[in-house]
Amino acid sequence: MRGGVTRVRWRLDFLTDRLTLAVAALVALVLGMPLLKPLFAALFPTLDRPLYEADSFLALTVDHLALVGLSSLLAVLVGCSAGIFVTRRSGAEFRGILEAVATMGQTFPPVAVLAVAVPVMGFGAKPALIALTLYALLPIVENTVAGLEAVPGSVLESARGLGMSPAEVLFRAELPLAAPVILAGVRTAVIINVGTAAIASTVGAKTLGLPIIVGLNGSNQAYVIQGAVIVAALAVVLDFGFDRLAALSVRWRKA
Repeated sequence: MRGGVTRVRWRLDFLTDRLTLAVAALVALVLGMPLLKPLFAALFPTLDRPLYEADSFLALTVDHLALVGLSSLLAVLVGCSAGIFVTRRSGAEFRGILEAVATMGQTFPPVAVLAVAVPVMGFGAKPALIALTLYALLPIVENTVAGLEAVPGSVLESARGLGMSPAEVLFRAELPLAAPVILAGVRTAVIINVGTAAIASTVGAKTLGLPIIVGLNGSNQAYVIQGAVIVAALAVVLDFGFDRLAALSVRWRKA
């Protein structure tokens, strides 16, 4: 009896979980957008084509996620590695240079990066990948440095006293304690990239920005709404997902 009650409660918690609901809403929007054609036709009666149909929204969402995921992964690898390096004694003198470069990457408009990269790399996803990676570096670098520097010195001394090597101190003491702060920086970078990736369609990359840009060029508000709503839903899903990861990182830190 108790096991049955537990299963029912787990199912209710799962079905009412905000991440589950957000994912369900995103899937419904992506797969069900063609079914909303009559609605957009009623809302925008002057439009000959009230629904964007040049590409499927599922394909655009997958391409958008791939671009955001790959650029964020590169930013995490570069940003975390650089942050770890400048918090070591051997790399401390490069901290100012790293922070300056990361700040420039954040303040330099992605459109400008695309304009510079396109003549060299051509149209497509490659220049967008460079722009998004540079744009995501600053919060990751800053939070990696801040998280590692916030680790109490007593913890490091205790770890060294137990005979841990520098690598063991880093992976078994510093990173677990700094993980929530680092994850917050990654979260900021990914959410920024979800919105910024829409600009990549201006250089030929397939993203959810494509219906937005086509709609702006053709004065088709329906296209703009369709692309923007899915981008917003995707950002919400990822944000809730990072909430879940933050909870897991706290458990890892305690372990």
